[in-house]
Amino acid sequence: MKETIVVKSTVGLHASLAAKIVQAASKYSVDINLHYHNKTIDVKSILGLMSLAIPSGENVVIEADGDQAPQAIADIASILSK
Repeated sequence: MKETIVVKSTVGLHASLAAKIVQAASKYSVDINLHYHNKTIDVKSILGLMSLAIPSGENVVIEADGDQAPQAIADIASILSK
């Protein structure tokens, strides 16, 4: 399952936002990846998220596999869309 999300934080994907995403993703026993500009990282890796330096207004694709994929993607999308 995949969903495209716009990063709405005015400062982009920063440390505290990355920490919230990792915390949310860690609640689920599914593989969750984020795709941005030909790069794919594990959403449960705070260093991976921060290394992408995603600015505000950019599109990212969240992909998850497993029974909890819809809930995991919805949680992460709600964090990125604020």
